[in-house]
Amino acid sequence: MKANDIILGIVFSSQTTVGVLGNAFLICLFIVMLLTGHRLRPIDTIFAELACFNSLLLLSNGLPQAMAALGLKNFFNDNGCIILFYIHKVSRGLSLSSTCLLSGFQAITICPRGSCWAEVKARAPKYIMPISCLSCITHLLLNIIVFMKLKNFQASRNSSRLPDFGYCSSLEDTNIADVHFGVVVSLRDALLVSLMVFSSGYMILLLHQHHKQHQHLYVTNLFPRHSPLHRATQSILLQVSTFVCFYALNTILISYMYLRKPNLLLMQCSAFLCIGFPTFSPFLLISSDSQFLKYCHLLSGRNVPHL
Repeated sequence: MKANDIILGIVFSSQTTVGVLGNAFLICLFIVMLLTGHRLRPIDTIFAELACFNSLLLLSNGLPQAMAALGLKNFFNDNGCIILFYIHKVSRGLSLSSTCLLSGFQAITICPRGSCWAEVKARAPKYIMPISCLSCITHLLLNIIVFMKLKNFQASRNSSRLPDFGYCSSLEDTNIADVHFGVVVSLRDALLVSLMVFSSGYMILLLHQHHKQHQHLYVTNLFPRHSPLHRATQSILLQVSTFVCFYALNTILISYMYLRKPNLLLMQCSAFLCIGFPTFSPFLLISSDSQFLKYCHLLSGRNVPHL
């Protein structure tokens, strides 16, 4: 086994393990808080969903990449590869949708009372579950085409024209259906990323307005500078900006591979960027949102410090 393969195996294994443990901690924290009767914020529902989808993305991409780098080549059979790619595509789309929903919900939450979103603000928590369910159904149905694309799997292993992902070889037909599917997915991603950028820009504008008001007033009409809402908004902005950075770099790399014949190294770099956000997301959230520290203190039975 080559030294490069060992390093890649260690990197993907570490990245997947750390990311799954971080997301699992958030999921368990929310479950325990619910079972013990503590009240959660409406936005915690989105955090829990995002942690679940990020865990699926790590397990369906990072873990197979680690196994392949350590020498376990093409260890999935036909059905295994189809299911793996399907879970990967669905979890990636749901992670994108949840991050978009997160930024949009927080932008509505901090909007001033006199804004056009004031009426939606009061009903926004009721929309979280319906939107999440609709998003899940949409991604599950949209990615059914994966089953159509990954056909004749056994024959594809002997084709030198087909990309080899290490743990699976796949049949990528360059027919019109695949082109249409790629356009649909690209438009979906572009729309969701645009909504994220728009809502993040709106939150930054509100924070900037509050900062200017705070220089002259001791009390602001939006929210106190060091309030939990203010810190939660900054935390979500950090989450969204991290996601957009990883997504933009991965998109550039995928575009480059589309213009040239992709090789295994480029695909591994793309996989690293793809699971970058799911790995760092829970730790960014825990370190920047003081509410999670409060939850931990409540569960430990200690007095909650003033945050």
